[in-house]
Amino acid sequence: MSVSNLKRMSLAELRARKGETDWDHLRKAGDYDGPEEFPVDWDKAVLVEPANKQMVSLRLDADILEFFKSNGKGYQTRMNAVLRAYVQAQKVRRP
Repeated sequence: MSVSNLKRMSLAELRARKGETDWDHLRKAGDYDGPEEFPVDWDKAVLVEPANKQMVSLRLDADILEFFKSNGKGYQTRMNAVLRAYVQAQKVRRP
């Protein structure tokens, strides 16, 4: 059995709490000046705009729709991603 260290607090208690971030240290540190993970050639950068999506009317089982909606905003985008993954998997299987 795991021990939980969660504590319920009211909004007023949260607002009164002092954060543990050392803001003065962060202000003095400035921007990160360590090594880059990889070189970036901005002269070759290309803006990729997403393709326009087509509006469709689609009949779904209620439980399927509720499943995607239950995870909050962006459920249609998630549904599109699942369909895209299926299409890509099928393309690999059927060249």
